[in-house]
Amino acid sequence: MSDAHGIRRGRLRDRVAAAGSEAVLVSRPANVRYLAGSAPSGAVLLIGPGGPESDVLLCPRTPEGASGEGRPDEALRVHVLPAPGADAAVAAAGLAEAQGARSLAVEEHHLTVARHRALGSVAPRLRLTGLGSAVEQQRIVKDQEEISCLRTAAEIADQALGELLESILVGRTERHLALELERRLVDHGADAPAFATSVGTGPDSGRAGHRPTDRRVEEGDFLSVCLGADYRGYRCEIGRTFVIGSSPADWQIELYDLVFAAQRAGREALAPGVEYREVDRTARQPLEAAGYGEGLPASTGHGVGLEIVEDPEFAPSAMGKLDACVPVTVEPGVHLPGRGGVRIDDTLVVRPEADGGPELLTITTKELLAL
Repeated sequence: MSDAHGIRRGRLRDRVAAAGSEAVLVSRPANVRYLAGSAPSGAVLLIGPGGPESDVLLCPRTPEGASGEGRPDEALRVHVLPAPGADAAVAAAGLAEAQGARSLAVEEHHLTVARHRALGSVAPRLRLTGLGSAVEQQRIVKDQEEISCLRTAAEIADQALGELLESILVGRTERHLALELERRLVDHGADAPAFATSVGTGPDSGRAGHRPTDRRVEEGDFLSVCLGADYRGYRCEIGRTFVIGSSPADWQIELYDLVFAAQRAGREALAPGVEYREVDRTARQPLEAAGYGEGLPASTGHGVGLEIVEDPEFAPSAMGKLDACVPVTVEPGVHLPGRGGVRIDDTLVVRPEADGGPELLTITTKELLAL
């Protein structure tokens, strides 16, 4: 992807130049990876004032191409810091000044106050400006190779979840099931889990971000699972809810059907040009109409990519409109304190109607299975 990374750096250079800065310091790890291809922990990227040949990846150690880390773009110059423990961002500021830059745009939302002061100290003639979320905004629309990685990550997550559903679940703990899912993700080719796997049973089911406990699966429980795979740096997400036992109770069927209808409405709302908050409203409305509005999560979905939570966010106050080729989750849920609940979560790619509408990446059935 050397050409792709070079094009990304060029787009950022042009954007920053139009705003009046001559050089850019990118320090947020996901943004460095997006622009450089890969980098060891602690690396930063300097987009210099002299064109592509002045771009430098500054690293605290030599990139080794470890599993899941990859190698930097071959077209990018790599500089390994000579002193152990040196701050790559501070070294980059000094290099930018040495290259003749008079202004440097930095990611103020990532740098600490102390590091920001250190940049000014080592390069006093540099005017430091804020880069804002320019790289994060550039990352929203994915290219075909990025989407291909997400598609593979989704396939891995589907495989891991499908195998778990074929095993005996009653009597096993939430923690045990979560660990097994994470092992299966790696067995099927994931570099790592995309995030800490959540397994909730009984009164814990349907709770967003639930941390697995030693509670054991019992007959009649709702079992909710949320997991994801990290493949070549790209992360997807899937969430499903099942019933343990021969048949679900009436209240479980009613609640599941309601959340399923909300999730389907949110998925069907995904199209280029649709406002973020409209997707949220569409997914939220059936749940609010049924009287569950007060306990709903702040958002009903978000973007995914090099991070498991990226822009856009589907929330009542979210500003912006969807573009094509934006991967997102749609994940409404309801949790009833003391009883449990339902969450259904898919990763999809926004596509225009002419291309068949939203592309569903996570395909494990959403039928209410009794396991």
